[in-house]
Amino acid sequence: MSEIAQVFVTKPFARWMRKSRVTHLDILGAAEEMVQGLIDANLGGHLVKKRVALRGRGKSAGARTIVATKFEQRWIFLFGFEKNERSNIDASELKVLQELAASLLDLDQQAIAVAVGAGQLFQLQGEE
Repeated sequence: MSEIAQVFVTKPFARWMRKSRVTHLDILGAAEEMVQGLIDANLGGHLVKKRVALRGRGKSAGARTIVATKFEQRWIFLFGFEKNERSNIDASELKVLQELAASLLDLDQQAIAVAVGAGQLFQLQGEE
């Protein structure tokens, strides 16, 4: 992972990770792929969709994640779903996620630190 890249997950996304048995290394790997330009769809409003492999299923039958980014140093995983649970997000969910992405991506480092301290965001790092 790039030294300057910051990878965060929201509290609801962290719950989804536990339920779906997605590890922090799975998410860091997906972020590294996105840093290299490998995204599955640009959803607009600073949102991208990225596939994540699930144990024993691979990427195509695995999970989809919705990630907030400006293609710079910050990647915030907002929403995840398994392909067998639903095919995609709907237009109203997209709008809400775009608004959330705008809010989170506008936070400065101090505000990010406050959100992490409050348990609303979790920063993932390679040595975890």
